[in-house]
Amino acid sequence: MAKVGRILAVLLLATLPGLTTPAVAHPEPGPPPQWTGSWETAPSGTSAARPGAAIRNVVHLSIGGTAVRVRLSNRFGTAPLHLGAVTVALRGGAGPGALPGTLRTATFQGAGSVTVPPGQDLVTDPVPLPVPAAADLLVTVYTPDGSGPATSHETALQTSYLAPAGAGRATDEAGSAYTTVISRWYYVTGVDVLGEAAGSVAAFGDSLTDGNGSTPDANHRWPDRLAAYLRTDRLGVLNAGISGNRLLHDGTGPSALARLDPDALDRAGVRVLVVLEGINDIKGVPVADDVSAYADAYRTLVARAHARGVRVVGVTLTPFRGFSAYTDAREAVRQQVNAFIRTGGAFDTVADADAAVRDPADPSRILRAYDPGDHLHFDDAGMAAVADTVLKALTG
Repeated sequence: MAKVGRILAVLLLATLPGLTTPAVAHPEPGPPPQWTGSWETAPSGTSAARPGAAIRNVVHLSIGGTAVRVRLSNRFGTAPLHLGAVTVALRGGAGPGALPGTLRTATFQGAGSVTVPPGQDLVTDPVPLPVPAAADLLVTVYTPDGSGPATSHETALQTSYLAPAGAGRATDEAGSAYTTVISRWYYVTGVDVLGEAAGSVAAFGDSLTDGNGSTPDANHRWPDRLAAYLRTDRLGVLNAGISGNRLLHDGTGPSALARLDPDALDRAGVRVLVVLEGINDIKGVPVADDVSAYADAYRTLVARAHARGVRVVGVTLTPFRGFSAYTDAREAVRQQVNAFIRTGGAFDTVADADAAVRDPADPSRILRAYDPGDHLHFDDAGMAAVADTVLKALTG
């Protein structure tokens, strides 16, 4: 992994002010502790609020640290969100129980409860809890009142838990009160860690990044695979994928252009943005067959990232022949968009996922070994192939 660290240092440090050569040319002691994103999910919409319940969200960290802070969201809510209690703990096993001795109460400017206005996010105070890399963290949120629509992420591919009678249950180490299984993440949208991280990589996209087709409860999405590769280089990986999301138009969640800042550029420590977005525009309604619109949108994403000192990896759009929305005309648009991604000069580097997963005998199809059966998404092997491709782009 030394090669990964050296070349990533060039990629990551190239845009920082005052640096003309990689800092790794003359090794120095590790950086001072800083806050870096370790886990993320992008809010994708709303679901019914659970007044009186305690919701124990299970999230899988990429890198570790000596303390955590949690981002909670009422971004799509229409009424104030009252958080009666929020706790964090390391997971004690396969269920909702906390590892004994690790449960901590999160505060908000010293208070144990808080109200989040509609349309806003809130970050907890630092919580002194050492967490290892690749750990499962339990983020429990008690909502005593009805708060209107609950901001959530639908395609979690992770089992979480709910205690219907949640008063006093957020501080339970035992999981016996958490009798209801849920498949969404409620309210929690990010976890930062305090440590000597080199920064984080934000994976920004649609269902292909969100993980559709991979094994639930296994952390086999391609950003999870990438996180495993980059862990020894002290780089976090954030998954900002939303199933059904679009580049040019609102779909499931706001368009990529609308959500770029809150879901990627505003996150702690982001140094690289990996963009795999556009297939839902090609196969969706309204018709989006003007390739110049894709080019303009990609250039805008890159310009906004560069203005924040963030480098950008463009990922080619992958095949979908056999999927219900496939047409030859849409395939022609995909090929033209990919030509721009590869040769248009918009991105700092390109990860050619199309070349990695397509069937050589029919390049408009995904290889059978990577196809979970819907001819659009990736199974675990396909996710690993995409992660490998992104890693190669990051390492030259």
